[in-house]
Amino acid sequence: MKDLQGPQNQQDFEARLRAIGAERYHDRHPFHARLHGGQCTPDEVRAWVINRWMYQSRIPMKDAAFMSRVDDPDLRRRWRKRIEDHDGGVTEGGGIRRWLALSRAVGLDPDYVASGAGIMPATRFAVDAYVRFVRDMPLLDAVAASLTELFAPKIHAQRIEGLLAHYDFADDTSLAYFKRRLTEAPEDVAFGLDYVLTHADTLEKQNAAAAALIFKTDVLWAQLDALWHGYVEGNIPRGAWRPGEGLL
Repeated sequence: MKDLQGPQNQQDFEARLRAIGAERYHDRHPFHARLHGGQCTPDEVRAWVINRWMYQSRIPMKDAAFMSRVDDPDLRRRWRKRIEDHDGGVTEGGGIRRWLALSRAVGLDPDYVASGAGIMPATRFAVDAYVRFVRDMPLLDAVAASLTELFAPKIHAQRIEGLLAHYDFADDTSLAYFKRRLTEAPEDVAFGLDYVLTHADTLEKQNAAAAALIFKTDVLWAQLDALWHGYVEGNIPRGAWRPGEGLL
């Protein structure tokens, strides 16, 4: 990108952010093509569910870390919804409980999945790096990293269609997490995008926000790289889940 004297206008900057997703979002990863196309074995699906749990379970934790640094009560109120979406209430539950319903549907013991046992080291490293990023980086960067949600509805829709078409476990209950995110994510990202476009008012801040979004796409991509290496190519690392463990 050529050197600019001042910041991009909001329209051009938004286009820049969207181009990052078009190039780098994990819907382009071959593991997702394999999953959505019905080529994953039952154990590959289980490995994905177990490792994705690490990411799902840390989303409200990273959002709580973010809120702990926010002085503006209006921003805290808007951001608090993200925690509520995933933690839910005591009886109804949220995204985390819906993910455990998916775990049960694919034949895993939800208690095993929730324990975090069997998470691949690379998954743990990537997810922990994201939590630290949100905890430690400027608020603008932390919000910008969440903008992978711009591209999430597309992958959720593809996932629902592909899983329903190819896997016996797929039904309204097991796929409830993805169906709910079709409505939750657009509301979250509308606020996040507006925040980034408004507050990234210098070229330096725009570059930092774009770098934060690239970092987040790398976090998501790295998790699928680890799954592919471990369970498609058969290089399961020590300590990671092995087929036959943690089943109902």
